[in-house]
Amino acid sequence: MVKRLWSTFKGSVAGSMLVANVLAIFSGMIPVALVKLALPFGAVRRGTDRLLNGMAEGWIAVNGWWMALVHRIRWDVTGHEGLRRKGWYLVSSNHQSWVDILVLQKVFHRKVPFLKFFLKRQLLYVPVMGLAWWALDFPFMRRRSGSRSKDLATARRACEKFRQIPTSVMNFLEGTRFSPTKKAAQQSPYRHLLKPKTGGLATALSAMGERFDALLDVTIVYPEGVPSFWDFLSGKVRQVVVRVRELEIPKDLLGGDYEGDPAFRARMQAWLHEIWTEKDHKIEEIVLGLRAGAVEGLRS
Repeated sequence: MVKRLWSTFKGSVAGSMLVANVLAIFSGMIPVALVKLALPFGAVRRGTDRLLNGMAEGWIAVNGWWMALVHRIRWDVTGHEGLRRKGWYLVSSNHQSWVDILVLQKVFHRKVPFLKFFLKRQLLYVPVMGLAWWALDFPFMRRRSGSRSKDLATARRACEKFRQIPTSVMNFLEGTRFSPTKKAAQQSPYRHLLKPKTGGLATALSAMGERFDALLDVTIVYPEGVPSFWDFLSGKVRQVVVRVRELEIPKDLLGGDYEGDPAFRARMQAWLHEIWTEKDHKIEEIVLGLRAGAVEGLRS
């Protein structure tokens, strides 16, 4: 009972800090966003974009502070060394929980430019944050039948804007959070992943071409099971494993026509299948290693 009350207390404190941080930082973005909307000129836009990105990075820094204050998470992270804050990166990760976003922001904070996510269009109408995401040029996707061409046009316009200042474009290629039910429904050939959707990534490559320095392939594992957002806030997540691979983007995948060129589409899908297969093996390796360590710990 005491343990449950303590978890509830920690979750309430962490949730309050998160909400206060959102209201403070994102509300501060509104005047800058209005200037950006009213004066859509190159010099003004570059200045407001840098200011908005700086405020967003401040939000991430405050989140890192309250996470360290409230929680004692063991962060097992490798592969993120040597990245450049002034580079351009295409970032891809497996997706299991809303916690993934906070994990990615913490891992890459001040190591790469601020992450720009592909979001569902409905999130544009979230109070305060929706306007902030718009101001930060997050691409809003409809993701429903008949909207593919509009989604790709939206992604293309957003990526064109990303050419102006160093940016990290983040895309959850699975398109939704993993679950055994979803895996079975789509008959995914992978053990721990859904099938990757290649259209958004292909559009980013088409719009930004050789501007990207690399693809950052991220694998996230929660050793104690996939947590809910409340699990994370209340301190029930004790370990997070993250593996980052910096991969060169093949030259023949830059600037191709994903929609109209079947050969190009096949090359893109084959490249991502290879990455996804290696990611699936890496997750299995991590899970088996953690299980073996737990058994050894019990024996000793």
